[in-house]
Amino acid sequence: MVGIVVASHSRRLAEGVVELAQMMAPNVPIAAAGGLEDDSTGTSCKKILGAMMQVYSDDGVAILMDLGSAVMTAEIAMELFNRPKLKLVDCPLVEGAVVAAIEANQGASLEEIEQRASEAGTIKKLM
Repeated sequence: MVGIVVASHSRRLAEGVVELAQMMAPNVPIAAAGGLEDDSTGTSCKKILGAMMQVYSDDGVAILMDLGSAVMTAEIAMELFNRPKLKLVDCPLVEGAVVAAIEANQGASLEEIEQRASEAGTIKKLM
């Protein structure tokens, strides 16, 4: 099963997104990587790397980020981890994580999860 990492500048935000996604798909390996080691705001390569190690399988890992600099930090962590099937997913953090978790739970591939989570940005909340 594809694992999911939620990388955020905020520990509480990352943990909250993981909590919500796990409500929808409790069996999916999903890990929060938010904030710096001292709990201040920022992104930590060490935390993202640890989260990738925690959820990695041969099916891969989808990495979702909240803001631009989280992308750079996740890219560095991916280079350090140096395993196949690691994918940065460009999607809204909350909606994308929920969609990714549901898709992973249904056995979707990493590529399918990337596609569906990316489409989460087009979901209308108001009609």
